[in-house]
Amino acid sequence: MIKRILILLALIATSVYLVLAVTIFNAKPLDRPCKGMELEIMDDVDYKFITQRDIETTLKNKRLLPTGEKQKDIDIRKLEIELEKNPFIKDAECYMTKGGNVKIEVYQRIPLMRVMSSNGDNYYIDNEGKVMNANSKAVHVAVATGYIDRKFAGDKLFKLACFLKSDEFWNAQIEQINVTPKQEIELVPRVGNHILFIGKPEMFETKFRKLKAFYTEGLNKVGWNKYQRISVEFNNQIICTKKE
Repeated sequence: MIKRILILLALIATSVYLVLAVTIFNAKPLDRPCKGMELEIMDDVDYKFITQRDIETTLKNKRLLPTGEKQKDIDIRKLEIELEKNPFIKDAECYMTKGGNVKIEVYQRIPLMRVMSSNGDNYYIDNEGKVMNANSKAVHVAVATGYIDRKFAGDKLFKLACFLKSDEFWNAQIEQINVTPKQEIELVPRVGNHILFIGKPEMFETKFRKLKAFYTEGLNKVGWNKYQRISVEFNNQIICTKKE
């Protein structure tokens, strides 16, 4: 008798399992819940302006976290649009994986210079020459001050920022860039109590090569704080003004 009961229970359990298995395996993929998110910041080895926590917080605040939601109810394009509102995100690509997760790939915008203009503008210029309105987040880059409009920033200052970024010495040395009313460039170095004057923002390679040679052959011998102003505005000469 007990043996018959055990066999009957086994048959019932097998039947229940088969019904559940058929139901699960026949369910349409879009009716299944999203298992989770796979977040990848494509260039986070060199830059960390965006973190996975930033992405999770953004989606949580907008009630767009996909985990647990039915796949058919997840608006992939809406996720991308919301993430791309972040000024440090250049592009966001989202899609469903075969495993039932939402894959999110984020590409960062790279700020090269911060502009704090005398007209009240406050923004970053990124590595494509575009304006980044990201005043709430401080980034360790050179600051440009003075008489700067957005056209000048996106053209002349962008080229200067690219040059400084490409040169390890000057990228580390230049702390501030000031633009005069005549749109000439003054530089404030991190080392040395002097101003570097390069005049019009052009011929960067020639001017900075002369400055670097003067640093090596001149300032290393006479001292970094002997001069108040060092000018390479003109091609064939370096003009130094001594401190009083």
